[in-house]
Amino acid sequence: MADKEEPRTGKFLGMSYDWRRPTKERYQKRLWNPDEPRLFTPRAFGWGYSVNFYRIFHRRHQ
Repeated sequence: MADKEEPRTGKFLGMSYDWRRPTKERYQKRLWNPDEPRLFTPRAFGWGYSVNFYRIFHRRHQ
């Protein structure tokens, strides 16, 4: 009987994690993404959150 494989992405204790092999595309999507409304995004690799720097440098003026 094969063991059930643990998920490589998800949340644990309210913190996001992603244990997949990191890619350039995933880092770019998490660190500089104009389509993402959140300032804090799940990390491209590891446990926790990253900053979407696009939201800092391109604030919307209302």
